Amino acid sequence: MAEFSLDLNEEQRDLRDWVHGFAAEVVRPAAAEWDEREDTPWPVIQEAAKVGLYGFEFLATCWADPTGLSLPIASEELFWGDAGIGMSIFGTSLAVAAIYGAGTPDQMVEWVPQCFGDVDSPAVAAFCTSEPEAGSDVGAMRTRANYDEASDEWVLTGQKAYATNGGIAGVHVVTASVDPALGSRGQAAFVVPPGTPGLAATRKLRKLGLRASHTADVFLDGVRVPGRCLLGGREALLERLDRARSGQRATGQAAMRTFELSRPTVGAQALGVARAAYEYALDYAKDRVQFGRPIIENQAVAFALADMRMEIDAARLLVWRASWMGRNNRPFTAGEGSMSKLKAGEVAVSVTEKAVQLLGGAGFLRDHPVERWYRDAKIYTIFEGTSEIQRLVISRAISGMQIR
Repeated sequence: MAEFSLDLNEEQRDLRDWVHGFAAEVVRPAAAEWDEREDTPWPVIQEAAKVGLYGFEFLATCWADPTGLSLPIASEELFWGDAGIGMSIFGTSLAVAAIYGAGTPDQMVEWVPQCFGDVDSPAVAAFCTSEPEAGSDVGAMRTRANYDEASDEWVLTGQKAYATNGGIAGVHVVTASVDPALGSRGQAAFVVPPGTPGLAATRKLRKLGLRASHTADVFLDGVRVPGRCLLGGREALLERLDRARSGQRATGQAAMRTFELSRPTVGAQALGVARAAYEYALDYAKDRVQFGRPIIENQAVAFALADMRMEIDAARLLVWRASWMGRNNRPFTAGEGSMSKLKAGEVAVSVTEKAVQLLGGAGFLRDHPVERWYRDAKIYTIFEGTSEIQRLVISRAISGMQIR
């Protein structure tokens, strides 16, 4: 078990500086253009692949860090550059986390490389779990997976909503119910290989923020996938369903397992957006002269910036704690993973709003990036569990009761 320390080691400092350099030199200069185009920034993804920032080797190196801090450090720096482009680069990692968390070694070897493609022709992957009628209620999932024993195939039918990279992905990882009577305990995750008939994304969604990241609804019309595409395998699934039917305690569930792995990292992304806005507002307040002096000399402005910095640092401590706990198999007895995502997401919204306010009319213009960061920040109180869901997880953890 890694000893917890707030001092970054040499490898972590090098990682932070390397990703920050890429964010400053490649991501930020391209951010406004791709936000305006509302399109996937393939040239930036390819550049990330060329330098080693996009690919399983990078993720594996981060996951291998015994402190658990490498991935949140890298995420904060990349999303400091731009959240939309950052999500285009890191969005694939959610599907990879699902394969890594639920798949067998053979499945990881087969599917993970296909999630990324190669340097000359990078690909993206999609994790599809949210649904139009379910939302935060994962137990109400309507997408069904039926097993065809004669052909050893699973048949997937349903609709997924708000899927990052949905439709443009090569590999789609789809959660579906195999036993609706068991609710969330009767669900499993499946890999849908590239080019599988029956999967379609007919409409790209236009969004408030993260516009450089592709989001779409995904439709599955009798999609047939080989038996080997069930993550974890059929034998493990049947054992899990038998335990659920006999009333034994659940050991995990496909979608929630993935979210538990990713929440602190999502919190780190929100931190990157918040820090970008804070730093920009701080520089602006030092340079902007009103009534004969820089506006930072006004107590109201200085105190606002002090609060922004304090909240960012407090949120980072929660993210780092949860990341360390998750890496070292410490149970989240008080919903620490949800705490980190909740705090960081709400800090991102409040800090970017304050940044716009401190810039005044200039903050409302696209001439300054704070308006884009303000738009980008809002998603962090919504996706991968809304702020309300995070509070529900925390309250259930600390009370031991099924609060509704």
